Amino acid sequence: MSVSASSSAPSQAPVAKSRIPKIPFWAQIVAGLVLGVLFGWLARSQDIGWLQQTLTQVGGIFIQLLKLAVAPLVFFAILVSISNLRKVNNAARLAAQTLIWFMITSLIAVVIGLAIGLLTNPGSGTGLTPKDGKLPEHQGSWIDFLTGIVPTDVITPFTELNVLQIVFMAAVAGIAALKLGAKAQPILTLSESVLELLQKALWWVIRLAPIGTAGLIGRAIVDYGWDLIGKYATFTADIYIGCALVLFGVYPLLLATVAKLNPVQFFKGAWPAIQLAFVSRSSVGTMPVTQRVTERLGVPKEYASFSVPFGATTKMDGCAAIYPALSAIFIAQIFDVQLGIRDYLLIAFVSVIGSAATAGLTGATVMLTLTLSTLGLPLEGVGLLMAIDPILDMMRTATNVAGQALIPVIVAAREKILDHTAYATASGSPVDELIDADADADADVDQKVAVPAAA
Repeated sequence: MSVSASSSAPSQAPVAKSRIPKIPFWAQIVAGLVLGVLFGWLARSQDIGWLQQTLTQVGGIFIQLLKLAVAPLVFFAILVSISNLRKVNNAARLAAQTLIWFMITSLIAVVIGLAIGLLTNPGSGTGLTPKDGKLPEHQGSWIDFLTGIVPTDVITPFTELNVLQIVFMAAVAGIAALKLGAKAQPILTLSESVLELLQKALWWVIRLAPIGTAGLIGRAIVDYGWDLIGKYATFTADIYIGCALVLFGVYPLLLATVAKLNPVQFFKGAWPAIQLAFVSRSSVGTMPVTQRVTERLGVPKEYASFSVPFGATTKMDGCAAIYPALSAIFIAQIFDVQLGIRDYLLIAFVSVIGSAATAGLTGATVMLTLTLSTLGLPLEGVGLLMAIDPILDMMRTATNVAGQALIPVIVAAREKILDHTAYATASGSPVDELIDADADADADVDQKVAVPAAA
């Protein structure tokens, strides 16, 4: 009596396992946004105290986790990026080109912000008065900006999260390491290991972004509601329109004309960083993702490891160009102050030169107070904008991060060091890829430790 092959070796037949379909990271972010709006509206309309508190805590913890990594991440990223310049040909030329293009795009962005403000008069018809304003807790002036670069000690900048001073110390340490050469190699090796550790930990925080998004959006709606947003409708629309013009108008035009690249492909590759910036409102917190997508777009790793951290602390088209330009016009109209050509030129100057004052952190209060103090406008005007700031900051930061990825691509293309094949094929989310990589690693471990059952 014969036995079929299928019945004689049942153990060799593959066993189908049902798996829950994987939800893409972008879809998780969208779900977080929708749930945040829903929970926020429900908590505010029904006055549900425990839900309001939960949203506040969830959003606050997510931002706090991002801020926890900011100080050491900025220090070691800048130090390592400067030291990595020794591996790049024409490093000085690349650094100069990067800085020049930072300034060019900032100037274009501030001009767009001023034009929109002059056309729409965002401070008219709001019902707001100077009495509604109040002095900000943190102010900025040129004296504070210049003298605040150099720290009084090496500990305070980390405890008080003064990113500008941290950047200064990291730059000094990086340049010193370059000068020391081989003698500094042990420190550089340690710094690279610490940076990898910090970035790995920050990836874990980033994976919590959908939950943090629900908390942040829900908290904003609970705290401010739709009525308050209505008072700032024109100003809010101006910020979003201005950022959108830069993000989807200026940037694609520069890619097509200056870099001779397909703009659609850029957004396809850079979108994961842009969407994370929108919900996290932190350029520094998004920096590992920004660097990953920049490298995937064909920028050499040695150059990307310098330009992206540099941009995360100085390249702020949203926070340092469009926002202060529109805010200055808005506040001047509320306080009935007439601005002239000289004032508009000063706004452009502050935006191009003083953007490092924003330092890649959530919010742009320091940059705004720096602009207002330069123009002689009342600093109480900052208080008028604080209520709406979280909603504005999402679009501002998304624009910032897009620019931080854009400039390395443009410079690399102009210097003929861009990998065009990588650029043309860049796709997918690095967050999803990291999750997949972790899952694959776990699966490999499971396979290695699996012991065959006894016959």
